[in-house]
Amino acid sequence: MAWWFLFSASCILFYGLYWFLQPIFASLKNRHPLSFEHYFADPATRNKAGKIGHFVFPSIYEAATLSLSVIVPAYNETVRIPPMLVETITALKERNSNDPSFTFEVIVVDDGSTDTTCATVLDFVKAHSADVVRLLKLPYNMGKGGAVQQGVLHARGAQILFADADGASDFACLPKLERELARIARNGLGIAIGSRAHLADDAVAERKWYRNVLMHGFHIMVRLLSGVSDVRDTQCGFKLFTRKAALVLFVNQRLTRWCFDVELLFIAAHQKIPLAEVAINWAEIDGSKMNLMDASLSMGRDLAVIRLAYMLGIWRIEYPDSPGVVAMLPRPTETGDRVDAASAVAALRKAYPISAAAARDKVTKAATATTTASK
Repeated sequence: MAWWFLFSASCILFYGLYWFLQPIFASLKNRHPLSFEHYFADPATRNKAGKIGHFVFPSIYEAATLSLSVIVPAYNETVRIPPMLVETITALKERNSNDPSFTFEVIVVDDGSTDTTCATVLDFVKAHSADVVRLLKLPYNMGKGGAVQQGVLHARGAQILFADADGASDFACLPKLERELARIARNGLGIAIGSRAHLADDAVAERKWYRNVLMHGFHIMVRLLSGVSDVRDTQCGFKLFTRKAALVLFVNQRLTRWCFDVELLFIAAHQKIPLAEVAINWAEIDGSKMNLMDASLSMGRDLAVIRLAYMLGIWRIEYPDSPGVVAMLPRPTETGDRVDAASAVAALRKAYPISAAAARDKVTKAATATTTASK
């Protein structure tokens, strides 16, 4: 019996260690977030074969061409996303009609949905044009953090907002975030985050009691484990970034599922990026896919992983213009031209290695060849 007990205890211990370190393992084997090349469909155009035209998404490394980009991560949101998009697009179009200098886009990032989310979003693309609404379809499920990250890295806005697909956050609160962002931003860097912390005291919205308990308990863990102590609500899905701040933060984001918000705030604190927390109106929307037990355990683990990985140097904050980061940028030969997505992606993957190490070697060899040729 003793050997069986030791064997069982060892198995549990090793499985627990693997589960705890899983986010670190995932970050080491995942593709670099900049290495993805995405395409959006424009139903108003056709290629030579008569099929819907596809265009390359721009990169956050390019200059902003719009005032605001709204990033909406979506996974099986056929039911909840239409009202959210109607509210968002209506509000932004009304603002544009009053101030033509204000321009915007809404990027819905489909995170491997198995329902009709993509078709639903494409209906909005047809109704409002691909210049207003764009669908970014991920090749596989990356998690909410990964979906937000990919949307941000391909946005055109001078300011970038990510908002949850359920529409729980009142979009009318956006001007409050914009005012705070304008007040605190320094050298093009700034973050304004929506907060529901006041809801525990005020009757702005009715929240289930266990959500308030979880919010406060999670906040205590955030302060103890991650060191982010000056934010009362890190998880509200309504955050506004300057383009420069978004570039610095999302290039370095490793967590793609739980607690990616906390990691972003951790990086922001490390880089001394100004931050403001703004109380917003919020309403609980039915249909959440979050399992409270699984979420609670995973969030606690991820908070500890953030502290451990950065403390040990497993994760390092890199500057967006460092050679290793820039080397990961895809270089399409016909950026912006109508292309066949499948063949273009295949060509890109063949020409540009996925791993950072291979990309750096390619850049080094190219530089060496150029130097040799010049001699």
